[in-house]
Amino acid sequence: MNSTNSTGPKSINYPSATIERASRAMSCSPFQLELFATMQYKSVALQEIAGEAGVHNQYSRSLLSEAAAENALMWQIQVGLLRREVDGQGITDSFRLTPMGRQLVEQCRVSGEIAAPTWCDRLYNARDRLLQLPTF
Repeated sequence: MNSTNSTGPKSINYPSATIERASRAMSCSPFQLELFATMQYKSVALQEIAGEAGVHNQYSRSLLSEAAAENALMWQIQVGLLRREVDGQGITDSFRLTPMGRQLVEQCRVSGEIAAPTWCDRLYNARDRLLQLPTF
């Protein structure tokens, strides 16, 4: 079944399970709406998200080591919210929203915040992260 979540005439319809998993991952992440909103317009480098810079920029709720921030960002890539930015020389350390990420951020901007995760959201998100198969 496809979701009819759309923010404009060119929106892509994603399966509802995909939208639910991505939305759950967003709400369980250590990141604030400001980070995702910024990623709608420009790529954001890992150094702007990790450490004191992330808190100062209102990108994260608390101090995150570079490894923890990258781990959380990689999960956001796995669920389809983000993508790594690529330049002429290859993959960079910057991140941007995917089209699905844009749709979810627009929904959050209407309410003014990312929905707080329930205990079930945290449980399902943890299950999804633990059960993902390694990529070789």
